[in-house]
Amino acid sequence: MRFTALSILLSLPAAALAQTSAPSRSFEVASIHPTLNGDPSKGTWSLPNTGEFHTHSLALGYIVQLAYNVDAKQIEGKPAWFDSDCYDINAKPEGGIKLTREQLRPLLQNLLEQRFHLAVHTETRQIKGYALVVAKGGPKLKAAKGEVTPNWRDDVSAGSLKGRNWSAEFLAAQLTPAAGLPVVDRTGLTGHYDVSVEYAPDLNGDSALPSLFTALQETLGLKLEAQKVPVDFLIVDHIDREPTEN
Repeated sequence: MRFTALSILLSLPAAALAQTSAPSRSFEVASIHPTLNGDPSKGTWSLPNTGEFHTHSLALGYIVQLAYNVDAKQIEGKPAWFDSDCYDINAKPEGGIKLTREQLRPLLQNLLEQRFHLAVHTETRQIKGYALVVAKGGPKLKAAKGEVTPNWRDDVSAGSLKGRNWSAEFLAAQLTPAAGLPVVDRTGLTGHYDVSVEYAPDLNGDSALPSLFTALQETLGLKLEAQKVPVDFLIVDHIDREPTEN
């Protein structure tokens, strides 16, 4: 996945903390190493067809974001090094199962608890945001074409929103930074989709591309409705900088 500063600026929806049960809450094997000369702006993670989970130069803060499906601004009580210290992780689930993003979360939570002694609690707050809903005329989403290949990287950057095998909930989470406020999935869609949206990231610029709101409706048949939304904030009670030994 390609990350930019824009992609981690604002909070995700409260529903994002909901988890889908996985066959096990533990990886069968997991190795964690600090990345030598790690650069969090170049961090990557992948969930290939083998079911194994890999990261390279990924900030510990972003690993927590993946585990709880929250954004950086939803995390409070974090230490100064939280978003700068990077790690390489290679983890294999029990039985070699092929994990979805939703199934990955409880395994990552357990990994963080066991190896970094992470302890957290949540607080729900009602704040200004958007509901992602189906626009008049119905959705125009394209059903996912099979599984994501190991070399695929989602593109979530200024003016671009591209990915494979996304749920509507995951799409809402990716929309949050671009929308400028938290986005909650209220589409009622339960499938997984391949998404490709290009929009003008700066409305004051000279781009010929449409705004995010127009692009969503024209390309995906979805729209953002302004309203108060419940957002869960993750409070870090404790986390170690160094993981326990492999």
